[in-house]
Amino acid sequence: MSGRQWCCVFYDEVKVSFSAGKGGDGCFSFRRAKYEPKGGPDGGNGGRGGDVHIIADENVADLTAYYFKPGWKARNGEPGRGANQYGAKGADIELKVPVGTVVIDRETEAVVAEVTEHGEQVLLLEGGEGGKGNTVFKSSTNQAPREYTLGNAGGAGDYRLVVKTIADVGLIGFPNAGKSTLLNMITNAHPKTGAYPFTTLFPTVGVLDFPEEYERVTVADIPGLVEGASDNRGLGHRFLKHVERCKVLLIMVDMQGTDDREPIGDLRVLQNELKLYKAALSRKPLLVAANKMDEPDAPKNLKLFEKKCKHPLYPISCVSDEGFDALKAALLEAVLKVRAEESSGAE
Repeated sequence: MSGRQWCCVFYDEVKVSFSAGKGGDGCFSFRRAKYEPKGGPDGGNGGRGGDVHIIADENVADLTAYYFKPGWKARNGEPGRGANQYGAKGADIELKVPVGTVVIDRETEAVVAEVTEHGEQVLLLEGGEGGKGNTVFKSSTNQAPREYTLGNAGGAGDYRLVVKTIADVGLIGFPNAGKSTLLNMITNAHPKTGAYPFTTLFPTVGVLDFPEEYERVTVADIPGLVEGASDNRGLGHRFLKHVERCKVLLIMVDMQGTDDREPIGDLRVLQNELKLYKAALSRKPLLVAANKMDEPDAPKNLKLFEKKCKHPLYPISCVSDEGFDALKAALLEAVLKVRAEESSGAE
């Protein structure tokens, strides 16, 4: 490609403006027929304006469509006509967004809608009422009404669309901890991998199947965090928000201590960033994967790490597949437990 480099941009937050359609105006009209020299009123009502709907679609990956076209408007209702003809309703617009999208009012910062399941639909803005034609105002004391009304404006607003990834497990770790490699090996996802930081620039979700249990667990690779992410350093808030809806968190630690890193220090920093970003994240079930156990210093570092780590710990190697079965079984157990708690709480 003549040396040209292409970059895939993941739009998970955009500013938009939506408007529902205006109602059609009512009609002012009187019949004019050969044998009705004093024909009565026959102005029809205007049609209602179109509505704005938000629809979750699992086939929509991000918000690119809204980044390049931030303004959307439903069709106006048609005006009424003579001969008591009513105007047609304006066409609705159905805006497809990724599953997990939150709609936030830019003025108040209030969440006005969110869609968390494929096919879920929310009426965001209603179209304006159509105006009334003069026929509506006819009465025994007003045989030739000259009143009619105009259509009402539809709802409108300025919003932020924010995608928060929905997955059972959120895979967290510093850059180069091996998260993308693990996701590639245990699920059907194929994220980019490489021996340099930030090879993952947007969340990738894979499916971990358990055929014998007739279960499946979704795992999201959250792009590499750095110290200060809660203060929006590195990739910061852009990706921490993708952890909020995960049922279980899996922190991946480089047990070799590459680049003179301290494994227990990495774990504590990551836990602290999660807590600083949102306290509720520190209360989610948490497992730790001690990666790179094939490296020479990893066994020694693991012994020290085990003494200070207070969470379920699973030594693994993405080179030899060591520990994968135990880790997968633990993830399934943790996810099923949360699902059961959520089901009982909803009853």
